[in-house]
Order: sequence, then C-alpha cells, then structure tokens
Amino acid sequence: MIKSAPIVLAVDTNDLETAKQWVSATDGVISVVKLGLEFYLNFGTDGVKAIADSCQTDIFLDLKLHDIPHTVAGAARAVSNLRPKFLTVHASGGSAMVAAAVEAMPSTQITGVTILTSLSENDVEAIGFRSHALDSAVGLATIAVNGGARAIVCSPLEILAIREVVGSEVTIITPGVRPKDVAANDDQVRTMTPREAIDRGANLVVIGRPITASFAQGSAAMRERAIEIAEHILN
Repeated sequence: MIKSAPIVLAVDTNDLETAKQWVSATDGVISVVKLGLEFYLNFGTDGVKAIADSCQTDIFLDLKLHDIPHTVAGAARAVSNLRPKFLTVHASGGSAMVAAAVEAMPSTQITGVTILTSLSENDVEAIGFRSHALDSAVGLATIAVNGGARAIVCSPLEILAIREVVGSEVTIITPGVRPKDVAANDDQVRTMTPREAIDRGANLVVIGRPITASFAQGSAAMRERAIEIAEHILN
C-alpha cells in the first residue's frame, strides 16, 4: 500500500454523498481533504463533520475569511468546534485580522492566502497591486506570518521566494498544480506539475479535478488515479 502523499484533495461538489465517496476512495492515499466555500454553504458544519467522520484524513477548511478583525475572530470561533487542521484567511486583510483568527483558533493552522492562482499578471495589475504577482505574494505571506499564520497558500511560481522569507517551519500549500497528462482546461493560470512544486519546497499540493474527474468510471478508478499521481510525487 502506498503511503499517504502530500496531496490536498479539493472536494468541490454540491452533492454530499459524492463527496463522501471521493474521500473514501482516496483515504490512505492523500493527506488532507479540502472543503471549500461551496461545500460549506451547501452542507454547513454537519457536512464537515460527516466528511471528518468518514475518513482518517486531516480537514482543510477553505473559507478564505476576509473582514475586519472582530468579524473574522467571530467567524473563526463559529467553526472552531470542527477542529480543522487548516483554516484559510486572506492575507490581504492584514496582520491584525490574521492575528484575530489565530487567537480564536489556536489549535488550527491559520493559513494565509496570498494571490489566487486564477489571477494572471494582468489581473494583479488591474486589481491595483503595486508589484507583480511574485513580490505581492511574498509581501502578503510576510503579513500573514507576522500575524501568526502557520501556513501559506501560494502558486507554485512563488514557492521559492516565499520559503526564503517565511523559513522552514511554515507550511506552504500550493494549488495551481496539474499533472503533465492533464490539459489546461480549468481556471488555474499560474501552474506547475505536482512534483515540480514539491521539489521547489511546497509541503502540500492541492489537486481536485485531475483526481475527482476519474470518479465517472467508479471509485476504484478514482483510487487508481490518486495512487498514480501520488506515486509520481513520492518517487
């Protein structure tokens, strides 16, 4: 049996039973299950508990909180009973906002999101960032860590630069990874292969559709696909 790979499975579905089957099919192969805003708005805390109860895998609650510190602290406390390993907040909310989440959930790794991987350099400029994506992501990672964040989300293109400023103790989680045999037909722009991202220093890579799409052929096919990608990362 393959050991768990540093894969965060993105469970992006509005069907709870499908989500549970995806998690069951990959249990023991992946390391973390990511439940995002769509999942949480559909199923709430009961849905998160149902997933947590169906596997031995850590939970990444990807809510990307972004508001004034008081509001973010309240939102974090509202989900603290779920005990996720990771909870995302937008680093652009500032160090005080990140610190409020950290104080509200001391047992969870508050995770600062830098620049979304769906944004191109033109998008970053249009939004109004003073610097290009690399420097902006590094600055946001610094803000998050200064606020007490113990994990950072960034594209694979920013891993090396962010690692240099945050040190070895901070977990770097990287979406925007795509196996070589997957065509560029999704909304990720700044991408790399999972193995390349790990080699650059990512601790975890987020993978969704390249694994979950195989569920159309059944749970066994999905598990085989997860193992195939895991072996590519681990070997």
